Amino acid sequence: MNQQSSRTASADAHALAGELRALVGKLKRKLREQADSGDLPPSQVSVLLRLDKHGPATASNLARVEGMRPQSMGPIIAALESAGLVRGSPDPADGRQTILSLTPACRTRLDQGRAARQDWLSRTIETRLSAEEQHQLTAAIGLLRRLVDD
Repeated sequence: MNQQSSRTASADAHALAGELRALVGKLKRKLREQADSGDLPPSQVSVLLRLDKHGPATASNLARVEGMRPQSMGPIIAALESAGLVRGSPDPADGRQTILSLTPACRTRLDQGRAARQDWLSRTIETRLSAEEQHQLTAAIGLLRRLVDD
């Protein structure tokens, strides 16, 4: 590959990266619209998703992984507790700490949101893409997976 074609390939990859980033962002927004988040602020949604993915945690652990001061996590946890989405229980290893976990109502809410997003995306793929385009999308998913998997 000569220097000119190398520069062109690099510019093409740069443009493709920009288009892909914008498209993935738009897809995320569309998916977010499909599930009623109850107008929770992003910080609260982030805490709920972290507890869902990684299990119960202390407020100080949540603050650390969210990149904020523990004092800033307090109001977030208080709001989630008052909404009935999170509950605390004493840490069996250290009674001074509270272990936070999702309530059954929150788990139901998360499951319903995921189902709504899955349903919307399935219906949209089925109605807007031909069978051949769906096969192309399957191949594209394999390529995208190669970008993010280690």
